Amino acid sequence: MRKPKLLSAFLFAALTVMPVHAQNHQFIVQAGKLGAPVQPTMYGIFFEDINFGADGGLYAEMVENRSFEFPDRLMGWNTFGNVSVNDLKPAFDRNPHYVTLLDAGHNQKYTGLENHGFFGMGLKNGMKYDFSVYARMNSLQGKMARFRVELVGEDDVPIAWDTIEVTCNQWKKYTGTLTSKKTDPKGFLRIFLMSADGVDLDHISLFPEDNWHGLRADLVKDLADLHPGVFRFPGGCIVEGTDLATRYQWKNSIGPAENRPLNENRWNYTFSNRMYPNYYQSYGLGFYEYFLLAEKIGASPLPVLSCGLACQFQNKDSDPNAHVALSDLQPYIDDALDLIEFANGSVYTKWGKVRAEMGHPKPFDLKEIGIGNEQWGPLYPERLEKFVKAIRAKYPDIKICGSSGPSSSGKDFDYGWEQMRKIGVDLVDEHYYMSPDWFLKNADRYDNYSRKGPKVFAGEYAAHARHDPNSWEAALSEAAFMTGLERNADVVYQATYAPLFAHIDGWQWRPDLIWFDNLSSVRSANWYVQMLYGTNKGTNVLKLTENGKAVEGRDGLYASAVYDAPTKNYVVKMVNASDASRSITVTLQGARNVKEAKVITLHADDIHAENTLENKDAVKPVESDVSVSGNQLSLTIPAKTFVVYRF
Repeated sequence: MRKPKLLSAFLFAALTVMPVHAQNHQFIVQAGKLGAPVQPTMYGIFFEDINFGADGGLYAEMVENRSFEFPDRLMGWNTFGNVSVNDLKPAFDRNPHYVTLLDAGHNQKYTGLENHGFFGMGLKNGMKYDFSVYARMNSLQGKMARFRVELVGEDDVPIAWDTIEVTCNQWKKYTGTLTSKKTDPKGFLRIFLMSADGVDLDHISLFPEDNWHGLRADLVKDLADLHPGVFRFPGGCIVEGTDLATRYQWKNSIGPAENRPLNENRWNYTFSNRMYPNYYQSYGLGFYEYFLLAEKIGASPLPVLSCGLACQFQNKDSDPNAHVALSDLQPYIDDALDLIEFANGSVYTKWGKVRAEMGHPKPFDLKEIGIGNEQWGPLYPERLEKFVKAIRAKYPDIKICGSSGPSSSGKDFDYGWEQMRKIGVDLVDEHYYMSPDWFLKNADRYDNYSRKGPKVFAGEYAAHARHDPNSWEAALSEAAFMTGLERNADVVYQATYAPLFAHIDGWQWRPDLIWFDNLSSVRSANWYVQMLYGTNKGTNVLKLTENGKAVEGRDGLYASAVYDAPTKNYVVKMVNASDASRSITVTLQGARNVKEAKVITLHADDIHAENTLENKDAVKPVESDVSVSGNQLSLTIPAKTFVVYRF
């Protein structure tokens, strides 16, 4: 955020006292009386591998189908010359296929491969790229195999290259470093044989040198700058799978990346107009990396595991082959118990030892776990109850999150909540993808929720503007709705926007918090709303009223307030969703004498404004200083504006 020396005309107008003839709203903040605590996890993020969010996105691997395990073994590869796929004495038992390059049979012909990655390989001028491959000579009688590795531009001209010699007929890892001499958004990798002797290759890999534990550095920073309190992963519907065989199994996602088995992505054929038959999960981004990432960005990890039900949208409840029988549920329960041990167990436990061997002897301090995603009907609670009993018996301090189904209201939603109360879960995961108008009208959603029983986890939500998915209109409505989350922090434990990532060339669902191509990313207007809440969440709710009532939409105004103990600041968030400016006097009742405040303003003149890769700053916050008289501030909030004041 930039901090101008002089206020812009817009901001100056926003912060001046209105003429006496204008209506003046009176907001009273009970600054001297602390309310419910705001959980450190209050505002967070949710990751699901949709829109090429993992492979091709957050996971920095640039080679598609690097281990030749796609059902079409050479999908993602162009071949020339004498190339074949084999599985005789493989390098890895769970990824048994590899490619063999043999002499093309003519001195004017070459044998080789090309891989264009995920919608091309984004190459940056001056960036070093780490190449690795497992290789062996194809022939026991061979003396030496040699192959050339190139980074090639979209114009088919090599940008960087290296030569690797293989002199062993046993599998061995070979590495090289390639430095790009220019920036190219659609580059690719080329390998070709340079010797008469053939070579076997497996797990062909390319990473930018600036990756963080295998993750794209710029996308990690986009997450860290949100200051999220909780990180929910890995889904979402991929937790369930199209069928039980394709559900996400966390034990397949740990250990050496080279031997993590491929999994079909639940989203590859889901949308008839956005099908990606090459959409698989390499598991290179696995549960270990998720835990590391949560630690890196300062978020509490919240893993979600299968409850033994495949996706109910894609399967009939009456199909006995679609879901695991209750009598066969124990392995699924064991997976949950083992995961907790993997995260929190000492190095002397079975799974704690695995974590330590991967490089993290210290426990990850897991405090929550989710069982199931968007499940509904009687099949879910009868399975969930068994998980709850087993987890509570062994790990009584772990909070358990259950689901209220895919809808924000209705018969299934009410039944879900009834069952969650009966079972006694700690948190109930609510999802709502609705219009901006719905978000504006439902800012009071939690005002009358029961204060007894499970707390609310708003695990997936986003405003869906019809024609402008990530428009300022959508973001503003979310900011207004979130004042209701904050005001009701005694019942709303945490919330996570969804989905998180989308590749500009490979998306299936929108809106999304962060868009990216192979070279850069853009933070949406929605991202800035989430960031402003995440960095200003405070520690305790302060009651904010007008005429004794919560400010939840009258005259287009929404507001909430918190106290932040570490900084000793009062924080007031206000949204003007109307088409006209609003005059407001804010009184901090019971506060010390306040002389100045900082205000952060998020605004766009065009309600359809949207941050894009071409125009990243269409909607961006501006920070300024304002003067305060005693414990009172008079201001004007322009139309369609979100402001955060810190006193």
